[in-house]
Amino acid sequence: MRFVRTTGLLSLLIGIAVLIGLTVWSGAGMVRQAITGIGFGIVLVVLVRAGTASVAAVGWWVLFPPKERPRLSTCLSLRFVREGANALLPLGQVGGDLIGARLLTFKGVPGPLATASVIVDVLVLAVTQALFALTGLAVLVWLGADSSLAWIAAAGLALAVPALVGFWIVQRRGGRKAFGWILGRFRGDWARVVGEKVERLFVDLSALHASRSRMGASLVLHYLDWLTGIGEVLVAFWFMGHPVSLAEALVIESLMHAIRGVAFAIPGALGAQEGGLIVLCAVFGIPPDQAMALSLVKRVADLATGVPGLAIWQWMEGRRWRERNAVSASGTPAA
Repeated sequence: MRFVRTTGLLSLLIGIAVLIGLTVWSGAGMVRQAITGIGFGIVLVVLVRAGTASVAAVGWWVLFPPKERPRLSTCLSLRFVREGANALLPLGQVGGDLIGARLLTFKGVPGPLATASVIVDVLVLAVTQALFALTGLAVLVWLGADSSLAWIAAAGLALAVPALVGFWIVQRRGGRKAFGWILGRFRGDWARVVGEKVERLFVDLSALHASRSRMGASLVLHYLDWLTGIGEVLVAFWFMGHPVSLAEALVIESLMHAIRGVAFAIPGALGAQEGGLIVLCAVFGIPPDQAMALSLVKRVADLATGVPGLAIWQWMEGRRWRERNAVSASGTPAA
């Protein structure tokens, strides 16, 4: 655990250093001027980000069987928790999903189902992100832009496909057998209890995957979620006085997220997002200072939507702690 924390903090520090270095290289004064030029547009970028998170929340919510589905408001609030933890904490870009699964149990959702829902939601997010990147790659080729960048993007997508297939196989088949074999090597009550929880998890995973209608609805909503993010690029560059076309915004947004996906181990993809945007924007003649301004405005959106999410997390944890203390003080056995 200490190694994970140390690695996360080290990655965070390196990312911050890269971000500062790229800002200085791009011209700190010019970057500041570009950000100032956006002005009120920053508010619109934040609203777009809130919209994408809300659509993603609905995409998560529809995965649940109707009889076991939590309130939509619960998935909405926990989606912001997941976004905030993934973007702002040194947990990599998956820690927030684990937190979201835990908090979902506070709302009465059984632990295995809560975990299964997040696992499937992450898979759907990854699949639709790959489709979004593929869309951006196709548009990049259609625009006749730099072929070397297209080949690099294509190679990255080709490498991502086996990982997605492997993730799906673990959920559908291989995972249950692998965990069963491992736990079968041990004896004792703890192994039996863990085995029962793992079996229940895979039962819930199978049930979520079995509904084609719910999976299809989630896929459509999450793809719409990625498409909505194009608005951030359009708004930011329009207010900077360097408007881009819808096709150009699509390429920039989709391939930027592909780069963020590769840099999943770096908290918030610090440095990777900035470097990627400089390269992507250069394809369309956008100078580095404006690319950096776009990235920093996106960081503002991370904060504006992530901090409330972290506040919701702490409020829910605090409330849970107070409830447990009250039960302990009354001498009533905890449920």
